[in-house]
Amino acid sequence: MKTVLDSLNAALNQAMTEDERVYLIGEDLLDPYGGAFKVSRGLSTKYPERVLSSPISEAAITGLAGGMALRGLRPVVEIMFGDFTTLIADQLINSIAKFRWMYNDQVSVPLVIRSPMGGRRGYGPTHSQSIEKLFLGVPGLRTLAPTNLDDPGELLLQAISQDEGPVFFVENKLQYLQKLFDPAAAPDFQLQRYTLPYTYAPLYSLSIQGAPPPSLTLVTYGYMSELVRETMLRLAYENEIFCELLVPTQLSPFGEDDNLPTPLLDSLRRTGHLLTIEEGTLTLGWGAEVLARASQALGTSLKTAQRVAAAETPIPASIAQEEASLPQVEDIIQAARKMV
Repeated sequence: MKTVLDSLNAALNQAMTEDERVYLIGEDLLDPYGGAFKVSRGLSTKYPERVLSSPISEAAITGLAGGMALRGLRPVVEIMFGDFTTLIADQLINSIAKFRWMYNDQVSVPLVIRSPMGGRRGYGPTHSQSIEKLFLGVPGLRTLAPTNLDDPGELLLQAISQDEGPVFFVENKLQYLQKLFDPAAAPDFQLQRYTLPYTYAPLYSLSIQGAPPPSLTLVTYGYMSELVRETMLRLAYENEIFCELLVPTQLSPFGEDDNLPTPLLDSLRRTGHLLTIEEGTLTLGWGAEVLARASQALGTSLKTAQRVAAAETPIPASIAQEEASLPQVEDIIQAARKMV
């Protein structure tokens, strides 16, 4: 069965086949290596003049790609580890995301920056972080996070071919070998896909087939949806707590008129209880913003709201300590039980 890695690789291949303006830029992309997580494998062989293996300078890579986009190309940048996106912040935040406004809409910057985030592989404190929250809320920058609940390559392809502005495409290291969700192989779940009016990035709703109405709304993104699905089954069978899971693929901007997506608000009106889950640290995270906007939109009809996230410490290299610092299924279960 197709994996997330297969899907992303196929999307890059299709984008480069269909549009000669698409270039790949990053470190160690050339075959036979094909990138640190093999998403670009085979592409330098097929498109040798458009896969550019760069020096180790993330700021230079991103600055070059921004200039290429301004000149009419559609570059895709790979930052080898998400931790290193701190090195591109100046280029991305102070220049690329602002050019459209600075030049009165006379230019566009169709640039996609891909980067793997996340831990759970024992890579230690500088190669395991989920720091995408540092880029959320930057005007002019769209931040997307694919999920295996659908074909993530479709989302990447749309970002490359349709978006006329910069896109930060957040992948997770553990997603790459995940198989794409197959409803036939997961009869316990009912999946619904929402197309939102303000973006090409869909939102997904997942509930347990034939269950009573949910009493708790769970919201997460990316790889964490895999852990939350396991949590949902355990809560249902062990505690008779039934949940609805919402998985957006666009993290920022938040929605139409910058409100939360309508399907999420509708779920909260039904349940009155909100639990957000993310792999990044708790303070000032994505979940905090979801809670704040939900409270602002729903007022007292939102009865309880809680967050599950990583500990406020650097991520240890020790596997046992890393597991203790990152959110696990048991953490989500305990939070849900306290709320309902």
